[in-house]
Amino acid sequence: MTAIVNVAVTVGMLLVVPLGLRLAGIRARWWPAAALPAAIALWLPRGPLTLAFTIPYALATAFLAINALPRLRRPTPVGVAVTTALVTPFVAAAALVAERYGYHLLGFRPAVLALTVAHFHFAGFAAALIAGLVAATAPPGRPSPVTLAAATTAPPGRPSPATLAALTVPAGTALVFAGYFISDYVELAGAVVLTAGMWLVAGLTWRHIVPAARDRTTRALLLTSTGVLAATMLLALSWALGEATGLPHPSLTWMAATHGLANALCFGLCGILAWRRLAGVPTSRRRTGVPAWHRRTGGVPARRTHHDPLTGRRISSGAPPSTLAAPSGPAAPAGRVPGRR
Repeated sequence: MTAIVNVAVTVGMLLVVPLGLRLAGIRARWWPAAALPAAIALWLPRGPLTLAFTIPYALATAFLAINALPRLRRPTPVGVAVTTALVTPFVAAAALVAERYGYHLLGFRPAVLALTVAHFHFAGFAAALIAGLVAATAPPGRPSPVTLAAATTAPPGRPSPATLAALTVPAGTALVFAGYFISDYVELAGAVVLTAGMWLVAGLTWRHIVPAARDRTTRALLLTSTGVLAATMLLALSWALGEATGLPHPSLTWMAATHGLANALCFGLCGILAWRRLAGVPTSRRRTGVPAWHRRTGGVPARRTHHDPLTGRRISSGAPPSTLAAPSGPAAPAGRVPGRR
């Protein structure tokens, strides 16, 4: 089980979180310097040296959490989801530091702490971020080119399935966390709420987001990410029910090999990759020198001013990373990028 959990956590720290941060409007170029030592620590024996490898990651996630909390002064459903996504890696990092040292944090043995690290990277960060993205881009009706950054500060509209999804996923995550300390029945309630939220996210994605995808690869990634939730969340429910009532349920090893690995690779990684493609994050150039996002959007200016979801300031950068679809317009001549001379 240890190797499976370590693979999932490595994917979360080195791929899912940094790719997801860009979707939230955060360019954390320093992230590999903090995450790589922590990923190495997963494969080292427990002890003081291994503990030292995890400290940069704990500091990095603490920085994200501290800078995300002020947005709760004026909470919106999307803002709550994104804040949850930015805070939960710190919970995972705290468990990682204790587990790699062999310390029983709050009375939990290292094996349980290792599962907590994986849980809060995917059921915490990835699930809450994707729920926020869905809520920001799939309002009632048809998909809208609303940016995630703008939706985190926009006044809340009337209740809808999208806003419900943005709230139930963080609520379920919080209940599961509280269940660690209160009782298995609270954790079961959290699993029910989280499952309902994730299935709602999957349904909204199938109805609103998949039809808006412009290519087969993006659609395949979205369908993989949402389709796997039908099975993985049923497994989570069966395990939580068994823990609370004593009914037969899968072992932790089986859960790690099925629920954990599928959520890490199929839901988390595929989902974040799909949303980056939808967002048009620059990834490559052709020989003409025209960026990939410019070719896809037909001439969106290379520089824009948009809202930074962490600081609340308006900053100038490339195309906003959380835009579902850019405004249409005439294509620019090959080899020429608007805004450049």
